[in-house]
Amino acid sequence: MPSNNVVDEARQLIHNRLAELEDERKRLEGALKELGGKVTRRGPGRPRGAAKATSGGGAGGTRKRRKRRGGTRADQAVKLIESQPGISASDVAKTMKIKPNYLYRVLGDLEKEGRVKKDGRQYYPAG
Repeated sequence: MPSNNVVDEARQLIHNRLAELEDERKRLEGALKELGGKVTRRGPGRPRGAAKATSGGGAGGTRKRRKRRGGTRADQAVKLIESQPGISASDVAKTMKIKPNYLYRVLGDLEKEGRVKKDGRQYYPAG
């Protein structure tokens, strides 16, 4: 285990380097501003290229939700199974353009609800 003195020195070196980098950032932003460039800063934790959200889903923001097309995934799966009895889960997933592992959960719920029946790897409409 390193001694406290070594850890304190390492902390101080990092703190000093961060201060140097902050000073350099300020100088570079000033130079950019003088050259007529726009200085933009991302918020902490934002990936490069992500602009700061002005109307996000946070406090006071208004976020538009996408409207569903054609009902829920479960309803879409049932319609597909009704139109193609005996279809496999992987084929349903490919047709719906979703990942099979998500669809298996949806199909399991549909089985419990009695909306579809499973025979081996094939799904059939119930009733």
